[in-house]
Amino acid sequence: MYLELNGVSKTYNGRVHALDGVSFAVERGQFVSVIGPSGAGKTTLVRLLNGSERCDAGQIVLDGAHLENARGGALRAIQKRLGTIYQDFALVENVSALQNVLNAALPDMGALPALAGSFGRQRRQQALGLLERVGLAGKADEPVRELSGGQKQRVAIARALMRSPALLLADEPVASLDPVTGRQILELMKDIQRTEGVTVLMNSHNLDFARQFSDRLIGLNGGRLVYDGPADADEDTLAAVYAGKAAP
Repeated sequence: MYLELNGVSKTYNGRVHALDGVSFAVERGQFVSVIGPSGAGKTTLVRLLNGSERCDAGQIVLDGAHLENARGGALRAIQKRLGTIYQDFALVENVSALQNVLNAALPDMGALPALAGSFGRQRRQQALGLLERVGLAGKADEPVRELSGGQKQRVAIARALMRSPALLLADEPVASLDPVTGRQILELMKDIQRTEGVTVLMNSHNLDFARQFSDRLIGLNGGRLVYDGPADADEDTLAAVYAGKAAP
């Protein structure tokens, strides 16, 4: 398996179990959606997977590397394999789309080139190519604040791809977009998964989108795993996920 979670738990303030003994595995190249009600632990899961938080118990193994124990250079090496897309885009609004994509390269640069914003011709060409890949070839020099929501999320996807990730994490990537634009963004993500072999793990409140674009669903409720199975789950199964019961 490419990604494995074994008994992963995360507690806040010593009493709030955001995740409680969660175990599942994801094959390389799959598109998996994590579903469940608000407070189920979906965002905590993404934060543990991208290394911004640490689990209290259990193991997270990405392509053979243990994320839960990684520190310093070992952690950065694992994070190089990851790209994260956020609901609120997490872009720098006052700079260009191109600059936002290039910013993804900052962790891999020395202090002086980073401070000077000296990304080099190769990185610049890569960033321009990624903007073209997501349908924004003519928007490279446009300030992000002037882009639509859908265009901003395309910039965010290009930024995530700038690190050539093997695993793309998406935390409610279309929740702030209208349904038509949201579908277009997911079609783009699905195309990236299919053509480039990127593994996608997406949190989603939109069950229709999750079922349509995913190979598989993971259901969380109250921090516990309550479903792990095909994306074409029936209505009774989905109702059980949101009721906090083990799926039939």
